[in-house]
Formats: sequence, structure tokens, C-alpha cells
Amino acid sequence: MCTAEKENELGEASRILEHPILGEQNIGKKIVEFTFDGKTLKGYEGEPIAAALKAAGVQIHRYTQKKHKPRGIFCAIGRCTDCVMIVDGKPNIRTCMTPLKAGMDVKTQYGVSPLPFDQQK
Repeated sequence: MCTAEKENELGEASRILEHPILGEQNIGKKIVEFTFDGKTLKGYEGEPIAAALKAAGVQIHRYTQKKHKPRGIFCAIGRCTDCVMIVDGKPNIRTCMTPLKAGMDVKTQYGVSPLPFDQQK
């Protein structure tokens, strides 16, 4: 994977420019807002959600079911499931392969449940 060399307001140095599956990422697209665990963030429309989160400094995407171990982007090609999150209310979305859209609501996933950890019984 190729990444940018200098940083700008959207964490350009952290952005993936050439994805092994999705191909070249067209940096400079429209900037959109989305929420992550209630916080408003910005990213480029069409880039993988995981890329926008990484550029914003987010490293934990989910916690494992049994031991509650943190997981984040690992393979970046949709195979390992370490990047799954709750996106617009749907659990188990592979954020390394899902394009970012304006207004998306992205939440940390706890285990395999669609509910946030504090709402699980």
C-alpha cells in the first residue's frame, strides 16, 4: 500500500492512496462529514471508512466477543474482519471495503452484537 507523504487538515499523511483491492484512491474528492461514536469527523467521499477513521486517529474498530480485546484495521482487503463496525445501524460491516458517504453513522462494535457494549445485557 502506498500512503501520502505530507499531512494536511484531513490527515493526508495517514491516507491510503493505492489500495490492493480497490485500486488507486482519488484523493481530493468531495469532503464529507460522518459520525463516529457520536463525534463528527470528516473524510473523502468514496474512500474506505477505515481510511477516514485512520486519518482521524481512530485505531480501534471493535472489541472481541470473549476477551474484549481491541481490534482495528489489519489486512485492509476484507478478509480478516478485524475492521468490522456498526454502520448506519447494521453490524459486521467491513469498513476497509465500504465507501464513505456523507452522514454515515459509524460505531465501535463489541463482539458480534449490533448493540453498543453499554446496552448489552
